[in-house]
Amino acid sequence: PPGKPTLYGSVTRRGLSSDGVPDIVASEGFVVGEVTKKSILISCPHENVSTKFLAPYTSFCRIHQKSITCLDISSGGGLGVSTSTDGTMKIWQAANGEIRVRLSGLDVLLAWSHVGSAWEMRCFSCLYEHRLWFHAGILDTAIVDRGRNVLSCSRDGSARLWDCGKSACLGVIADCGSPVNGIAVGTADNSLNLGTPENPPSEREVGTEGKILLLAREDKKLQGVGLQSRQPVFLFIGSDAFNCCTFLSSTYILAGTQDGNIYQLDVRNTNAPIQVIHRSGAPVLSLLPYRDGFIASQGDGTCFIVQQDLDYVLDLTEADCDPVYKVASWEKEIYTCCRDGIVRRYQLSDL
Repeated sequence: PPGKPTLYGSVTRRGLSSDGVPDIVASEGFVVGEVTKKSILISCPHENVSTKFLAPYTSFCRIHQKSITCLDISSGGGLGVSTSTDGTMKIWQAANGEIRVRLSGLDVLLAWSHVGSAWEMRCFSCLYEHRLWFHAGILDTAIVDRGRNVLSCSRDGSARLWDCGKSACLGVIADCGSPVNGIAVGTADNSLNLGTPENPPSEREVGTEGKILLLAREDKKLQGVGLQSRQPVFLFIGSDAFNCCTFLSSTYILAGTQDGNIYQLDVRNTNAPIQVIHRSGAPVLSLLPYRDGFIASQGDGTCFIVQQDLDYVLDLTEADCDPVYKVASWEKEIYTCCRDGIVRRYQLSDL
């Protein structure tokens, strides 16, 4: 805990049971709880904390040869897609990592057409336009409703709304004057005043009413903007640059900073956070809602799950000290991508 001396201990495997489960004991001050072939529960009674360490069910080492910067899983769980610093994008079988499609360079613009959604192909085209217009990197994207409109944010400080059908920009949602590292869009709580548009929305703008856009900014600010009105809703100042943000519900949001803080806020009153979670000083790189909690990954290789129905934190292991850039989930499976070039697949069916 912050401000207290670090407690050190060790675990030792004394052997294996007849069914292959390790026999593990901990040094003084720590207690080993449930042990399976894939997990170990360890607690520290003195601090009243427990962590379950979970090993990957499968690791895919041959999808990319260099760092994997982003990944996602299809809604049905059958396909995964990932991008790498080697300039490639690959679509693969989520069950075994078998590569289905390899793309590079401008081929990426057509990538999602291979998984059967025409609008997704057009999305890549309009995002390419964003890069051409401003000569600055696109740092994150978000989909509005079913995807006729998408959002992008850039190192140039802007967040823009796009019409996928015509690959056209429908407007600047915000111009922050500082890089926007991450965005998230969600349905706003009914009590929240989102403002009124200065001009009637374009007929090409679909699904923006009642939505709020979160902007995770480099200048230590987390901003909320009415998506249809383009009007500011709130501005929260954190401890360092914000890297990522997400919605837990229409009321509660999460945002992670470069110095390792995860802020939980109530959008109806952002004067003070509900709680601040700090496990290490490493940058928080991604946040993902999961069941009644969330998954977070950090730059020191930690990736953990916090859930209300668990009395312990669940640590996803094996990344060691390599940053875990992104997390995706489908039902009880979680996938992570890492600087070491490995996609790891975890199964939570037994937890």
